[in-house]
Amino acid sequence: MKIVIIGGTGLIGSKVVDRLRKHGHEVLAASPSSGVNALTGEGLDKAMAGADLVVDLANSPSFADQDVLDFFETSGRNLFAAEKKAGVKHHVALSVVGTDRPALATSGYMRAKWVQEKLISAAGIPYTIVRSTQFFEFLGGIAGAGGNEQEIHLSTGLMQPIASDDVADAVTDYALAAPVNGTVEIAGPDKAPLADLVQRFLKAIGDPRKVVADPKALYFGAELERDSLLPADGARLGALDFQAWFDRTEFARKGTAK
Repeated sequence: MKIVIIGGTGLIGSKVVDRLRKHGHEVLAASPSSGVNALTGEGLDKAMAGADLVVDLANSPSFADQDVLDFFETSGRNLFAAEKKAGVKHHVALSVVGTDRPALATSGYMRAKWVQEKLISAAGIPYTIVRSTQFFEFLGGIAGAGGNEQEIHLSTGLMQPIASDDVADAVTDYALAAPVNGTVEIAGPDKAPLADLVQRFLKAIGDPRKVVADPKALYFGAELERDSLLPADGARLGALDFQAWFDRTEFARKGTAK
């Protein structure tokens, strides 16, 4: 089976490409660097020729509200036009747990992901939307999104982060299964307040900054309720908890853990 991975050179994309190739499939890792650009449409028709399955793992290069909305709207329309020409039988996309929740509607990124999901469901191509919780790999980015050199104010809302390896395993399995024509959810095995998780990460890498637990602190533009970022019952749970994930990171290998 020929499979096209949009965003095939990214964190999740590269892992999914490897897994699908090990299953014996013909996999094209599509990205602007390989001459396939979903935003401009460049190379899409050629990439899709003969494809049975498309897995969309691309993300906007800019998280500004209008930029991210334009990215998902434009790239989605370009992808579906090319997929229909090629007769693609299954479209899989990675989304975010909570896109449909009112508490997160003030986040421009979450609104854009909701628009992306609506485009997918209306495109007329069998599909599976995999909603994931935040990745462990992005804890550092969350820490860098606000605060100063001494302290960071972060929400007390719960999160249930998942390792990128577990995300890739799940996306691969859903891609090779029949389309669900709806959404599925994936998450890590444990939940904890966002502020506590980031503080644990900073301590593990030897970062002296203090995290201040602040119920009013915004998470990418949204004030979180306690369960805003949590999956519903029945979500597929990854195997790696924080420590198991951290032990695989460059931080642990370089001996920076405290």
